[in-house]
Amino acid sequence: MGYYPLETAKNGKLFFNLNASNHEIILTSQMYKAKEGAKKGIELCRKNCVDEQNYVKETSKAGQPYFVLKAKNHEIIGRSEMYSSSSSSSSSSSSSSSSMR
Repeated sequence: MGYYPLETAKNGKLFFNLNASNHEIILTSQMYKAKEGAKKGIELCRKNCVDEQNYVKETSKAGQPYFVLKAKNHEIIGRSEMYSSSSSSSSSSSSSSSSMR
């Protein structure tokens, strides 16, 4: 089962990570000004990460694949790290989805 540690960035804003049961970070959220906003973001992540259709595969300017998790309203909830291959990105988004089932 995944879990969501809440962190404070150097700029004082809050964010959360979705960590897999093996403690690897699957995705990192956007920044939030208040703890309540971050908690709502976690709930959005829980609700939306179980649906594969909410994952969008992207490629960075450097050519590295990654994915974003979007809410039903198409707002970005979080994004993954950059991967060395498309297959790594795909398996990680699947891991994200299965971590919360």
